[in-house]
Amino acid sequence: MRQKPSLSASSMVMSNRKSIGIENLALLEEYYQRWKKDPASVSADWSAFFEGFEFGYESLKNGQLGKKVERRAIADDLKKQRAVYELIHAYRTLGHYIANLDPLGFNQYEYDELKLERFGLNQKDLESYFDSGDLAGGGRKTLREILEILKKSYCSTLAVEFMHMDSFVQRKWISQRIEGKSFYAGFSKEHKKQILYDLLKAELFEAFLHTRYVGQKRFSLEGSCTLIPMMDALIEACPAHGIDRLVVGMAHRGRLNFVANVLQQDYKVIFDEFSENYIPEGVLGNGDVRYHLGFEAALKTKSGSIVTVGLTPNPSHLEAVNPVVEGKARAWERRLKDTEQRKKVLPLLIHGDASFMGQGVVQETLNLSRLEGYTTGGTLHIIVNNQIGFTTVPQDGRSTHHCTAVALMLGVPIFHVNSDDPLAAVFAVLLALEYRQVFGQDVVVDLVGYRKYGHNEGDEPSFTQPLLYKAIAQHPNISDVFLDQLIKSGEMTREEANEYRKIFVAELNQKMEESKEWIKQENPPTLRPRLACPRIFDPVKTAVPLEEFLYVGHALVREPPDFNLNPKIRKILEERKAMVEGKQPILLAFAETMAFGTLLYEGIPVRLSGQDSRRGTFSQRHAVLYDTKVSKKYVPLANIHPNQAIFCIYNSPLSEYAVLGFDYGYSLDYPEALIIWEAQYGDFANGAQVIIDLYLVSSESKWGVTSNIVLLLPHGYEGQGPEHSSARVERFLQACAEDNIVVANCTTPANYFHILRRQVLRGFSKPLILFTHKSLLRNPQCASSIPEFVQGAFEEVLADPQVNQPSSKVILCTGKVYYDLIDYRSRIGRMDIPIVRIEQLYPLHEKKLKEIVLRYQPQSLVWCQEEPKNMGAWSYMFPKLNDMFSLPVLYAGREASASTATGSMAYHRLEQQKLLSDAFGR
Repeated sequence: MRQKPSLSASSMVMSNRKSIGIENLALLEEYYQRWKKDPASVSADWSAFFEGFEFGYESLKNGQLGKKVERRAIADDLKKQRAVYELIHAYRTLGHYIANLDPLGFNQYEYDELKLERFGLNQKDLESYFDSGDLAGGGRKTLREILEILKKSYCSTLAVEFMHMDSFVQRKWISQRIEGKSFYAGFSKEHKKQILYDLLKAELFEAFLHTRYVGQKRFSLEGSCTLIPMMDALIEACPAHGIDRLVVGMAHRGRLNFVANVLQQDYKVIFDEFSENYIPEGVLGNGDVRYHLGFEAALKTKSGSIVTVGLTPNPSHLEAVNPVVEGKARAWERRLKDTEQRKKVLPLLIHGDASFMGQGVVQETLNLSRLEGYTTGGTLHIIVNNQIGFTTVPQDGRSTHHCTAVALMLGVPIFHVNSDDPLAAVFAVLLALEYRQVFGQDVVVDLVGYRKYGHNEGDEPSFTQPLLYKAIAQHPNISDVFLDQLIKSGEMTREEANEYRKIFVAELNQKMEESKEWIKQENPPTLRPRLACPRIFDPVKTAVPLEEFLYVGHALVREPPDFNLNPKIRKILEERKAMVEGKQPILLAFAETMAFGTLLYEGIPVRLSGQDSRRGTFSQRHAVLYDTKVSKKYVPLANIHPNQAIFCIYNSPLSEYAVLGFDYGYSLDYPEALIIWEAQYGDFANGAQVIIDLYLVSSESKWGVTSNIVLLLPHGYEGQGPEHSSARVERFLQACAEDNIVVANCTTPANYFHILRRQVLRGFSKPLILFTHKSLLRNPQCASSIPEFVQGAFEEVLADPQVNQPSSKVILCTGKVYYDLIDYRSRIGRMDIPIVRIEQLYPLHEKKLKEIVLRYQPQSLVWCQEEPKNMGAWSYMFPKLNDMFSLPVLYAGREASASTATGSMAYHRLEQQKLLSDAFGR
């Protein structure tokens, strides 16, 4: 009697070596044995494959396929079964390529990879039954039924990319909610009507603006108005998911519509902003165009719950707002004590298709999403996909099929949906919201529509896309398409829709008349005073009681128990202990640590992030200690006192743009904390210039938004070349006006200590640009005694401590060059010439500077700097000194240069020697 064949995965495929090579049989067998023990241990496709394999084998064994069926026929059937599994996998993976996503029908593709013939199947197999694996509940289905389910699930007006996700659980979660399900089944008649009304409001609002304010920029949402019912449904769903607040960032496309019809800003206010005579109340600075402004509203949902939605101001750098929103969201999670689950605050980013793919800050921000110091529990991204960027079509603007390709790096689901199908779009955004709350990860909804007009309403799009805009002109409004569906289903009448249109347009007309009357009553616009801060030079008590100073100091130098400390770190702690005990003066790095520690002791949180900030670029900080034998760390600043405030310090990713944007955003909504971003080298701030220019230095003037963020920028010429010398002082000084920021360069540890504490104790917020030092970190001359910390305050200008008598000239400087000057002065024996330090360059304390300089009764002034003449503070200080003093103002420094510094140590020393000699006139 012939022995029954043993059940083996490899034995099944021996008859089909063309599909699975014999060299892979061992691997196949391994997968099969793993599946038998735990089906979840292999991917869904392999699981389905093995289910079908066992089914086929059992059928053969039990004679259900007929005892006289030849082995070849069995092998052919199993081969086709496997082909069906491959087909299912292919549709799950590739179905989005042939989905009905473009309302205009321009971008429909034939995709050979999904043709039956590719899988060894044909039309004759359509009525044959196959095991469907886990597709739509599994079971035996005809191939025709399987194809219908796959096409409806993955190739309709809603398509999902999810097979790139590395989590089987998450892929299963998606497939169970998509496959075999109707996207429309869960909508009540009332909800469908609400969606139509939202569409009508959005479209009528845009049409009203288009006819009443001809040629004025508004960046219309028409072609993608489905965004508005999506937002309405999203906000309504938030309370059920435990969400209290949305932090929103979006560019200007559709912004007015969002503010009016989602955030419910009074239409009159929006119409006011279109008037050429309109100046908003309270604006003392420059203000901004209407489609950049922020707005916040507390919205009451139908359930009676309140959801606060804050729209963050955004400049024209379209995606620059992304990290700012993430930082704001994280700050609110801290405020709401939701730092474990991160479920109460939802960051919502609304992108454009061209900018999502084209702007590098998108990738930088996505990369932050799962990092310890930057995660917000997942962001909901919605792309308003106009299928064009200004005049650039997708094939000229990206190398990928979808504009969402950059999000694949996170392994998150991406829902593509046709904007002409509002129900599918609302279904997609609600499913995306649920995914975010369940898994705490980012999720993307790609709303594929079109742009009815040009980039702005004064632009002519048919110059560059004549065929596209001919099709757009003939395409019906989304509301008309949806209304026809509701009329056909008997859920709505055209009369109801027309009545709603009539009422809504009447409301818009009334608000416009109110706006006209208000504008008439306003006086003609006049120049108003610029922003200024009258308290900018008020003294702030930053000194610390001696008892507190010593308590904090001893806590920070205490060696942690049961900890294998690096011997070099032990030596640093011993040196700092000597500083606390007054046996040696306090140096810069420990002064910073003491500033943090005393603030924490007083209940003020501190957050510091930057590249390698935990150790410090120059091995100076050591805020986190690492055990040398086991995986354990100790943070002295987090172990000062049981009731201290929280201390957070993070090594950031290799990003300046997104990380500074994040920390800036965090500072906006957590102003009671000391928030610091540190550049690895000061000139690396170049990579964050967009955030510096468009947010940090101008947000108060443009939007009335203030921040107390601190930028630590290592700066100083030590012969380290052009990329490690200059933090570009001149660029920050050029941006100074209206008391917008503070620019400082402290030359003593005590002054550094006091300015950091002043930042959160002064009672108002201004960003602080603080140029820090490298060589001075270990310069014994750059030291302060304990009395300087427990007495006094920050000094904007420092007189020469060694020269008191009158002098023919005074040397003025800022920063590290002071120590080079005093060394040189000592060598040449010119102790009669005073050197005055400007510790705070902006706002310049002119009164104090005058008092100090004039006591020396000089006949001339010398400005000495290390930077080239076209850089540094010279261009800023020269006109100010000319206005303040009736004295010649001379320059001592490097010659003007295209590069910030030389790359030659020898040449650097020659230049340094010359500028010192020039300062003293030798």
